[in-house]
Amino acid sequence: MIGECDGEVQALLGDFASQIDPAVHPLPPSTSARRTPHGTAPRFDLRAELYRVLGTDLTQVPGLQTPTVHTLFAELGADLSPFPSGDHFASWLGLCPDNRISGGKVLSVKTRRVKHRVAQALRLAAQSLSRSQSVLGGFFRRMRAKLGAPKAITATAHKLARIVYHLLTTRQPYDESRLAAVEADHRRRTESRLRTQARALGFQLVPVTEQSVS
Repeated sequence: MIGECDGEVQALLGDFASQIDPAVHPLPPSTSARRTPHGTAPRFDLRAELYRVLGTDLTQVPGLQTPTVHTLFAELGADLSPFPSGDHFASWLGLCPDNRISGGKVLSVKTRRVKHRVAQALRLAAQSLSRSQSVLGGFFRRMRAKLGAPKAITATAHKLARIVYHLLTTRQPYDESRLAAVEADHRRRTESRLRTQARALGFQLVPVTEQSVS
């Protein structure tokens, strides 16, 4: 029965047009720590099929495992062009703040309640990054310390949604260094703001060193 189901899934995926030629652009090595497939894994190379029909390997993104990517494809397909931008896509998923404004005054800031399998999958992916040493893992932990776990999950899921949108609309491979550059720029701007605030109060911002901590 399981073999028949896997065969049906493989046949259905085979009906979708290829967005990339694996012979010209081979599937990148897996980033998953799991070396042997688990008991419920399909009996065919699902990751390779998803790479072919999506045109990029979403499993290179920290937190996105093959089952998660399969869910994204099943719910969204390979074409996200109906969404003008990554922010529009994230908003559709309910991963953007829904600001209630009246008379120019912000009454509340919270995300809309949207029940969507893609949003749920991205939230679970975000939650799995709590111990990841990736840039996204660092972002999640920083948001958790600042906002608490629930809002950190939503913020990271929002970032994942924007990454997915970018990769599926450009067919480019995931590049961790680009995200690292954005995070480094954010850190520099934060440090500059803190130095300005410290000077205004008559203080000097001094980096913590290992010697001073001990």
